[in-house]
Amino acid sequence: MNASSSLSDELMSQLQGAPLQQLAQQLGTDTAQTQQAVGAALPLLLGAMGNNAAQPQGAQALFGALQDHGGGGGLEGMLGSLLGGGGNAGAQSDGGAILGHIFGTNQQRAETGLGEATGLGGGNAANLLKMLAPIVMAFLAQRVQAGGMTPDSLGNTLGQERDAARQQGGLGGGLLGALLDQNGDGQVGLEDLIKIGGSLLGGRR
Repeated sequence: MNASSSLSDELMSQLQGAPLQQLAQQLGTDTAQTQQAVGAALPLLLGAMGNNAAQPQGAQALFGALQDHGGGGGLEGMLGSLLGGGGNAGAQSDGGAILGHIFGTNQQRAETGLGEATGLGGGNAANLLKMLAPIVMAFLAQRVQAGGMTPDSLGNTLGQERDAARQQGGLGGGLLGALLDQNGDGQVGLEDLIKIGGSLLGGRR
């Protein structure tokens, strides 16, 4: 797969305009600050998913969850329900559950780091990640269905995204690096990643 433009860049371009303005309104921040925060949050989310999908069980569970996720009108449907206000509370609570599976015990650290790095503050950063998590899932579900992906190719694509984010640095890459580099202090170990992958979105096994 040609990785000339990253998944983060591709999704960011789809959020330009009205979606970003609506995210800013919901957070009570200006569009420029919201754009910077989303630009850091997307590689953080996708990179952490790439780390989980590096385990065979993780890629398989994520693939299954994305197939289940694909029926709700895709990315446009998700943006409509999330940002149109209709299903906002439900979508945010789904987002919270997805974040728990993506970050595991590091969820608060990810939220605090994003809040400090972007000036959003921890509470607003947590809300932003909750809003973005189902959008990222819908985006990936669309890619899986359109591209005829397998669990292996999904894992490879997300692994490339994780590595690219860390190499490019910037806010998102720096936050992702800080999160992944502390594997050594026992917060998220290999077994935890496999467990997180295996239970992703209730991942019916």
